[in-house]
Amino acid sequence: QVQLVESGGGLVQAGGSLRLSCAASGRTFRSYAMTWCRQAPGKERELVAAISSTGGSRNYADSVKGRFTISRDNAKNTVYLEMNSLKPEDTAAYYCNTLYRSTRYWGPGTQVTVSS
Repeated sequence: QVQLVESGGGLVQAGGSLRLSCAASGRTFRSYAMTWCRQAPGKERELVAAISSTGGSRNYADSVKGRFTISRDNAKNTVYLEMNSLKPEDTAAYYCNTLYRSTRYWGPGTQVTVSS
């Protein structure tokens, strides 16, 4: 079983930055890829960024390319999402998640609000 807990959300002005963290339980963190998703009110959950188990491969949604950076520290069982040049449309609840042994695990989420 995997437990995920996000942190680092908050209120920021447009153009500002935030760094989200997702701490994972267990000693197998380094064996699975990690993903950040977000969901804005009234919208479907969307993939924001993904990173492979080693960190060697990263993918981003077109809407965040060049502004967001996903990274991970396997020694700390943590994945990060560095968010720069934030826009009001980035306002959403952000969730980390992973697929491990055919089960998808989600954290409770952290709210990011970007004011104009």
